[in-house]
Amino acid sequence: MPDTSSALGAPTERREGPAKVTGTARYAAEHTPDGCAYAWPVPATVARGKVTVVDDTAALALPEVIDVLSHLNAPRLVEPDDATLAVLQNERVPHRGWYVALVVAETLEAAREGAAAVRVGYAEGPHEVALSARHPEAYVPEDTDGTSGEHVRGDADGAFDAARVRVDAVYRVPPLHNHPMEPHAATARWDDGRLTVHDSSQGATTVRDTLAGMFALPAERITVVSEHVGGGFGSKGTPRPHVVLAAMAARVTGRPVKLSLPRRQLATVVGHRSPTVQRVRLGAEVDGRLTSVIHEVTSHSSRIKEFVETAAAATRVMYASPHARTTHRVLPLDVPSPSWMRAPGEAPGMYALESAMDELAVRLGMDPIELRLRNDTRTEPDSGKPFSSRHLAECLREGARRFGWAERDPRPRSRTEGPWLVGSGVASATYPALASPSRASAHAHPDGSFVVRVNATDIGTGARTVLAQVAADALGVPVDRVRTDIGSSDLPSAPLAGGSSGTASWGWAVHEACTRLAARLSGQRGQELPPEGVGATADTAGTADADSDYARHAFGAHFAEVGVDTVTGEVRVRRLLGVYAAGRILNARTARSQFVGAMTMGLGMALTESSTMDAAFGDFAECDLASYHVPAHADVPAIEAHWVDEDDPHLNPMGSKGIGEIGIVGTAAAIGNAVHHATGVRLRELPLTPDRVLEGLG
Repeated sequence: MPDTSSALGAPTERREGPAKVTGTARYAAEHTPDGCAYAWPVPATVARGKVTVVDDTAALALPEVIDVLSHLNAPRLVEPDDATLAVLQNERVPHRGWYVALVVAETLEAAREGAAAVRVGYAEGPHEVALSARHPEAYVPEDTDGTSGEHVRGDADGAFDAARVRVDAVYRVPPLHNHPMEPHAATARWDDGRLTVHDSSQGATTVRDTLAGMFALPAERITVVSEHVGGGFGSKGTPRPHVVLAAMAARVTGRPVKLSLPRRQLATVVGHRSPTVQRVRLGAEVDGRLTSVIHEVTSHSSRIKEFVETAAAATRVMYASPHARTTHRVLPLDVPSPSWMRAPGEAPGMYALESAMDELAVRLGMDPIELRLRNDTRTEPDSGKPFSSRHLAECLREGARRFGWAERDPRPRSRTEGPWLVGSGVASATYPALASPSRASAHAHPDGSFVVRVNATDIGTGARTVLAQVAADALGVPVDRVRTDIGSSDLPSAPLAGGSSGTASWGWAVHEACTRLAARLSGQRGQELPPEGVGATADTAGTADADSDYARHAFGAHFAEVGVDTVTGEVRVRRLLGVYAAGRILNARTARSQFVGAMTMGLGMALTESSTMDAAFGDFAECDLASYHVPAHADVPAIEAHWVDEDDPHLNPMGSKGIGEIGIVGTAAAIGNAVHHATGVRLRELPLTPDRVLEGLG
């Protein structure tokens, strides 16, 4: 049998699997240098104001407390571009949960006890935390990257008013929290002016550069290690306050310091998905062809850092229409700063758009798949660029075949099982195919082994394994002869693991370095390698970030079957199916894992996950896993993920698209559409909890 272990697409097992299941893989909080101290932060207990008093007398009197830092005594740092990192620099409290002090102690327990003993006084100011689409302070942000702001094509309002068939609906998505399995943590130590940090981060290079700026150090005097990361879903995509606090405390105390954030504090300091109020208007001819698409989004942001939940961006990609207007509006409030959460923008935005498409199909008396096919397009509606590849229609048709869509009775409430109403729904999905410049090196050793070095981050996706496959494919050797070194800022610099762009970015550089190495080796055929071996490097700046004549996106189709209990209002998802067109699949095993994981997260978005901003206290009421309900095993049905073969020469040397996020994008809409089919009731606010279902059923 030929050796196919190095072939791209093979279901190669993850290399770090044994280390993780045996507990030998070490995460940021599991590095404990000699003399390590422990830190515990003190969050603000007011929604807005200023710190007037920090009384640390009782805390410092505790036997194992080493120090208490606050804005009164903390080192002054260089002001960062990201205002959320300017911790303990002044008395301002921009939102509840903002860190106002840090206790350092000999043990974790003593640090926590010390934090509870710190007394902080405030001059409290008025606060406002409620999102409203009609708020006079909401504004249209500057469109710096083509995904935010407002895009107008034709006369969308006039075309909508003149349309034969219309849908005008408002959809709401609540604040959502990332809650990775591993909380944010950092272990920092200083040695002769050099800083080493083990950080739970999706990008060690970015963390190093940020710390270098804030602590006024050359970047080469800082090493950030993120060898193993227990998930992030975007919340670890930028540096967070914990890493700054750990480095600060280590400098002040002269000892290594470990800081692992309590889960109950994550909601206020590591970002969240901003809530959105989305009004979608669709106008169509009686044959289903869209004539007008209007998607207006209002989301909140903090007062210290603008963040736009670009929920209308996917609408600019999906369906052909001669007239369109997509608008983002941001409302600054006294809330924690929102940030990236898996498929930021696309996940809430496609929930609204695909729900509206389902409503339009009902109005037209048309099959919802046929409606989507009728409005398919070979060019990106807003830019006019041709798609490098777009196989949405194939995903819809293949999904329909696998799901048994042809046997579906389109009438709502047409299938019952005792008190249960059973229905099915469909939704499309999309996510951009992104790539960023990266560096990598490849080295051949005389013993026939190879080492690839790149500062990629494996956040549980299998990056080590897939990059070894990319290298083995370019070198023409079995994958077990390739070692991958990742997860340290001392390695060739690389972008973060985010935006479903990691493998495309890192793999591009790895492929280029290995191709150059293979060329060098072919020139030395028949000669022994020198003892130090032979190497090659690559830097994809100028190529990976070059403008393209094509619009590059992945597409997919989601199908869901649900049962709705008319007595309790409970919604149970019975089946989920996703079919994707995502370029060349580089590892069938890890790809299926990513698709299924994202679909599970979409199930949580649809049915269980929700956070409430308490208007009186300015705080998230659901701040731990006891109150913020992520899906458990019993909530997850049989989930299937498949893909269609896609050959796209306009992407990267591997022909791959990102797959980490598209699985969540259409899931919530498919489930919501299935609930409508089951009950005949259209619910437009997530999650679809029993109380809302019962209210809808009357």
